[in-house]
Amino acid sequence: MARPVRCRRICSEPLYESFAPCGMQDTGQVQLSVDEFEAVRLIDHEKRTHEQCGRQMGISRTTVTEIYERARAKIADCIVNGKKLYISGGNYALCDGSSGKCCGRTCRKRKDAAFNRTADGKEAEMKKIAVTYENGNVFQHFGHTQQFKIYDIEDGKVTGEQVISTEGSGHGALAGLLASLQADTLICGGIGAGAQTALAQAQIQLYGGVSGSADEAVSALLAGNLQFNPNVRCSHHDHHGEGHACGHDKHGCGGNGKNE
Repeated sequence: MARPVRCRRICSEPLYESFAPCGMQDTGQVQLSVDEFEAVRLIDHEKRTHEQCGRQMGISRTTVTEIYERARAKIADCIVNGKKLYISGGNYALCDGSSGKCCGRTCRKRKDAAFNRTADGKEAEMKKIAVTYENGNVFQHFGHTQQFKIYDIEDGKVTGEQVISTEGSGHGALAGLLASLQADTLICGGIGAGAQTALAQAQIQLYGGVSGSADEAVSALLAGNLQFNPNVRCSHHDHHGEGHACGHDKHGCGGNGKNE
């Protein structure tokens, strides 16, 4: 049996969450996870060795090398092919400054699990969470969901909930529907790259690759322990070339998968 995936320790989340080439048409997007960003920051910007990076992030040197090489390949894809780069998601936990192996600075503590990170690096409180919904569970194909369950959040707690029909809206219209509902967070199963781009542009934080009870998923998110897949894709009934394969594996902290 594979060991649980270990959370990667980071001192702070990136101040900038998206980059795009000037004067280019839509040539696609690449998602860099926050732990991949941290490996590049430590190794390339702070000139740490892979071993030093591993000690600070709380993982092995070989795992650092895997993360770093994967991150560099994604960055190269953006530079060479003119793709947009988004930084979000990943298997990480913010350092609370208590570890003797942290950076030595006063680390920014996580104030509350019910916060998202905005594009300008600020924290934004979750106020309305949407979940692709069917029979009490998280529906697994974003572009074909018939319903969203909307949860109103105040002080990190659910204060109201309702089920909203999508009225047959397709991939392109669903992000707009969520924006009109003032949702700032989405929990779903599989989702294509085009829909992810639309959500990012609408400043809706995505937690994909989630399955099971919708209510339990929201509770886990508010508690800060939702298992999700930052690299989720879905090609089920895909008509727009948005994705590859449905990703139901959960690679959030505490999930099962590759060592560390």
